[in-house]
Amino acid sequence: MENTGNIGFEETLWKSADKLRGSMDASEYKHVVLGLIFLKYISDKFETKYKELVAEGEGFEEDRDEYEAENIFWVPKEARWTFIMDNAKDVKIGQYIDDAMILIEKENTSLKGVLDKRYARPEIDKRRLGELIDLISTIKLHDSGEKDLLGRVYEYFLGQFASVEGKGGGEFYTPTSVVKTLVEMIEPYQGRVYDPCCGSGGMFVQSEKFVEDHQGKIENLSIYGQEMNATTWKLCKMNLAIRGLDANLGSHHDDTFHNDLHKTLKADFILANPPFNISDWGGGQLTDDVRWKYGIPPTGNANYAWLQHMVYHLAPNGSAGIVLANGSLSSNTSNEGEIRKNLLEADLVDAIVALPDKLFYSTGIPVSLWILNRNKADNPGFRSRYHEVLFLDARQLGEMIDRRHKVLTAAEVARIAKTYHQWRKIGGAYEDVKGFSKAAKLAEIKEHEYVLTPGRYVGIEDAIDDGIPFDEKMENLTAELAELFAKSRHLEDEIRKNLGGIGYEF
Repeated sequence: MENTGNIGFEETLWKSADKLRGSMDASEYKHVVLGLIFLKYISDKFETKYKELVAEGEGFEEDRDEYEAENIFWVPKEARWTFIMDNAKDVKIGQYIDDAMILIEKENTSLKGVLDKRYARPEIDKRRLGELIDLISTIKLHDSGEKDLLGRVYEYFLGQFASVEGKGGGEFYTPTSVVKTLVEMIEPYQGRVYDPCCGSGGMFVQSEKFVEDHQGKIENLSIYGQEMNATTWKLCKMNLAIRGLDANLGSHHDDTFHNDLHKTLKADFILANPPFNISDWGGGQLTDDVRWKYGIPPTGNANYAWLQHMVYHLAPNGSAGIVLANGSLSSNTSNEGEIRKNLLEADLVDAIVALPDKLFYSTGIPVSLWILNRNKADNPGFRSRYHEVLFLDARQLGEMIDRRHKVLTAAEVARIAKTYHQWRKIGGAYEDVKGFSKAAKLAEIKEHEYVLTPGRYVGIEDAIDDGIPFDEKMENLTAELAELFAKSRHLEDEIRKNLGGIGYEF
């Protein structure tokens, strides 16, 4: 079955690389590996162009303008992978890699302050580092036939590190099938895409893939993001750089609530997976903030601060897809219920999707998708959904990919997105499906005290009638049960008899 968790050679590469980790923590090893993969990729891409220029025979292979014209990073000789590979067994290999990173940043201003220079540190085993270089050297990360080869490796490695690290690693990684569901639902074809807690950039990557899959032009998307964690901000910069995506992530990492780097931005699309139920977000210093139009969010939980921040940054016809803990659907703590009521009365909530468990590496907390829309009444191509919300209960979906994790399959992602699209478009063939979907009017939501848990609205799926009368079923079941009881008594007698034969009676 096709699913969004499918992988290829990257699994073999991961297993081989992970064997070399030794005593190094995954959080440290993550940056060692991803930094080397990034270095290998930009060097491979440079070498591909270099060979093309050599073949042309006009002597332009060392002319940096030839590379910049095609958005290829200029890689100085001492930073090229061939130099790193040739010195993999040298005791100074760590210093050579750090020097290479410094040179690349110096020659490519967009990478300034982004690349890690940690390889010369004494705690990194230089023998294992050399073996890791040998391993990565076996994979060509750029060729003309596979545009997103490194993207596949990078995305897979990010997911694997999130799995290994648990909560700490998962903070910057949203599972691909969850991101894909959001992107397929709100369809960011063109315009400004914003993520105020962008992590390693997965929302942007999936937006790019969506545009390409629908024969659009990625240059029609403008990407804006912000990230508070310094190392994750660097990961995001690298993740977008390997795909040639130009993004405004601010000149540094920063806290979105306390220093919004995109204060005047009105985005056409917002995609976000903010940290769940964060309690130490400094809300007490922001009680008079202009963003809290629908109520002051509690200082002990940032969920409704994130929701209002995103509403504030939506353009007049903008839409948003946000991952939030299920508690946000029903909580009445410290003004949350009032804010939720105000968002509903203002007709900003378009749809709610309850997701299955085990999707996330970082948490077992049940989560849902909030789909917000600034204009539900008069948006071209869509019917008016005035004071109406679509509820989708997808908790029964998902396919296990290992003992602890699920993914939404491609077919399941398509089902969720198609249901939403059919509901919102003019002339759409939407119908409520008991146990899965329900279009509810605000009056009904009000009867439920503005609680948005989808299970309250969609009901329970009807059991399939097999045509066997109830009395007949009960007769069959009781007969089967009587037979099992008889077998149980027979086994008990046999055990007693055998124990008695060896002198143990009871």
